[in-house]
Amino acid sequence: MGNPKILVVLTSHDEHTKLPGKKTGWYLPELSHPHAVLYKDYEIVTASPKGGKAPLDPNSAEAFGSDPESKNFLENHAHVFEQTRPLKEFLGRSGDFAAIFYPGGHGPMYDLYSDADSIALIEEFNRAGKPLAAVCHGPIVFAQAKGTDGQPLVKGKRATGFTNKEEDIVELTQHMPVLLEDEFKKKGALWEAAEPWAERVVVDGNLITGQNPASAKGVGEELAKAIRAQQK
Repeated sequence: MGNPKILVVLTSHDEHTKLPGKKTGWYLPELSHPHAVLYKDYEIVTASPKGGKAPLDPNSAEAFGSDPESKNFLENHAHVFEQTRPLKEFLGRSGDFAAIFYPGGHGPMYDLYSDADSIALIEEFNRAGKPLAAVCHGPIVFAQAKGTDGQPLVKGKRATGFTNKEEDIVELTQHMPVLLEDEFKKKGALWEAAEPWAERVVVDGNLITGQNPASAKGVGEELAKAIRAQQK
């Protein structure tokens, strides 16, 4: 039968809209660290709104160039982000996958925040009771999704993500279309956060969220744990 599949959804957005020329995308350790945890036991299938090569945030490649997991990922697993399938191809196929996972980077704030196919997929996976995981800016993808009761998916759920304080520190608050922390609080999420850059992973039912790059490995570990629990 092969290993269970995890659908990993990456951004297609490569530039800050309000800062022309300033590149963004998905953030390297937020995929490479969970990938290191998961790839031996699970088949990783990648999608993005546009398909094709999903843009890697060049700042993250520079900052984590000597990080062992990130270095290994770029050297041996680059196909994971260079050959993504268009997101719409996966609608109606949640039964083929054990879980769905969204790495962060600022890119998702622009496209996946409001992408209709992504929102439909999240709602489909949620109806099937599959784990929904995201890290750093990735959790913004859940902000506009609805739960099975028609209420916001995150309403009444413990969750975390990149905080307003962290956005202030990287000096991008005024350039963001929305702020993740504000959006979650507006939708009734029970927001939790550690100090800036400290690891924080929150699990509530099938929702798994991590605060920042330091939380990426922990999200991968919790995702593996959730999938194993479902298989029992």
